[in-house]
Amino acid sequence: MNIVVKTELRIKDIKVSKDTITAHLTDGRTISVPIAWSWRLAEATPEERANYQIIADGHGVHWPDVDEDISAEGMLYGTPAHRPKLTKVKYKKTRAGG
Repeated sequence: MNIVVKTELRIKDIKVSKDTITAHLTDGRTISVPIAWSWRLAEATPEERANYQIIADGHGVHWPDVDEDISAEGMLYGTPAHRPKLTKVKYKKTRAGG
């Protein structure tokens, strides 16, 4: 008889390099996804990437400098963040610095 115990995904530590987002989980597993999955982190400075908070008792991570949130479940099951599409008016204001 086999018993399957479902463990909750909880992040213990996170590292962001120029290529990957790597979460170290409390159960010893490591999840790694391409940095392109988070356009905000891909465009962030190393200092902004290093400033994070583990939230929701380890279920996710928040980067306040770039307003990004990533969950352990989203990393494991493949949920990349898509860049919002700007309207022409918003694009012109963004490009003009306003």
